[in-house]
Amino acid sequence: MLKIESSEDQEYMKLKGLIKKNLGFNSEQYKDSHFKRRIDVRMRATGSKNFGEYVQYLNAHKDEYQQLMDTLTVNVTNFFRNSETYEVVEKEVLPAIIKSKSTGLRNIRIWSAGCSIGVEAYSIAILLHKILGNNFSRYNIQITGTDIDKDIIKRAEDAMYSEVEMKEVPADIRSKYFDYDGESYHLKAEIKKVAKFRRNDLISGEKLTGFDAIFCRNVTIYFEKHLQETLYMDFYNGLNKGGFFVMGKTETLIGPSKDLFKAFNPRERIYQK
Repeated sequence: MLKIESSEDQEYMKLKGLIKKNLGFNSEQYKDSHFKRRIDVRMRATGSKNFGEYVQYLNAHKDEYQQLMDTLTVNVTNFFRNSETYEVVEKEVLPAIIKSKSTGLRNIRIWSAGCSIGVEAYSIAILLHKILGNNFSRYNIQITGTDIDKDIIKRAEDAMYSEVEMKEVPADIRSKYFDYDGESYHLKAEIKKVAKFRRNDLISGEKLTGFDAIFCRNVTIYFEKHLQETLYMDFYNGLNKGGFFVMGKTETLIGPSKDLFKAFNPRERIYQK
């Protein structure tokens, strides 16, 4: 039986089309329930009673698109978030990667997927510096951070952080790796230079490969299951042999990758190729 779309469904589809056209944001990869919740935040803020009214508001107020993008891609994020995970990364994952580079080229490549304002990428860089010490510069370390929001990428590149984003950073790391100007913490150049950031859509963007570790934490929970399966296989294929995949504590491997990855530390959701 042919399903007849309601006018609300039609307006929702129209809104998704506008978002894709004007923001380059492919909403098809997200669960409808999550996507609608995020849009509802802006509908309430603009006094729009339904999707149709919000479409009209967007057409009349082009600056609303940036507010919408900020809401769609909002991330609660700070340095060393979920400290138990970072403890395993510092004591087991990164040393294993460094040990595997003891001969030949000392290239270490790590990907922070859905990097937001860069705190994950830079947290990993700081841990590598802590472990390697004076040998840090002897390794060719490349940490790639990707996100869909170009303004977020700019913030990551600036590497300036507030007290909120620094709340879990111990005093010794603050003083060693950051300069404080009375308002913001500025990451020091030696750490900043090993991370590069770029815009990339995890679903429809370029497939990245050649990594020793991939971090994608608390990102895939918003995706439909079939897209999660695709993403986990993309991450598996993106890793070098023996490479590590670190996911969020509320996320679970599903699909073919579940039988391909081996559990390294299942409690912290860390797996190995």
